[in-house]
Amino acid sequence: MGSRTNKGLALFLTATLILICLTLVLFRGFWWRSLADGPIGEYFGKQAVIDNYGAEFKRLGKEFDIAPEYLAALCMLESGGRKPAGSRYEKHIYARLRLVKMGLKSKYEHVSSADLTDAGDEALQNLATSWGPFQLMGYKCLIYDIKVKDLRNENGTYWGVKWIHEAYGKFLKKGDYKNAFHLHNTGRTFPANDISKTHDPTYVSRGLELMAYFKGKL
Repeated sequence: MGSRTNKGLALFLTATLILICLTLVLFRGFWWRSLADGPIGEYFGKQAVIDNYGAEFKRLGKEFDIAPEYLAALCMLESGGRKPAGSRYEKHIYARLRLVKMGLKSKYEHVSSADLTDAGDEALQNLATSWGPFQLMGYKCLIYDIKVKDLRNENGTYWGVKWIHEAYGKFLKKGDYKNAFHLHNTGRTFPANDISKTHDPTYVSRGLELMAYFKGKL
């Protein structure tokens, strides 16, 4: 009887261990898929941010008068410090851009139908995809008269920082990082009711914690 019990327990523990391993593998795959649809670097985390982008953030931070620890924290939130950072396709953005191209919507932010005259379906998908360490939306390239490829190649970090500086640099200059993080993720300042509208409710608070971590490490 004891032998049967021990054998049954062993089988149960083995099955449980296999189930746990499969769950971890599936979760890892889901996490990477949810982060990015395109190729991404496998090395990620706080040290990866420093190793992959530290020198660049320090240089660009000085050029655009932005605290490098803010750029590092934002990079960690948006792409985990991976290089290449990968991409994230946004179906709802694609649908809105398509309406603009078809003349059924006058504009989407700064994008007009004139901007999309020569844009085929693949181009629209690229414009509706976020790229680079800060996951900047592809259609932002139209502001600077550059191509989407400029957001995803070695110049992507520069264009990302330039957009950050121009889009909400006034908040960064005042040290208002709470609004800055919320603006980057939602396009709006932090709500007066103090309830975050970010996709992750802890996005802003984690960003502030990450800034404290990266301060003096770049």
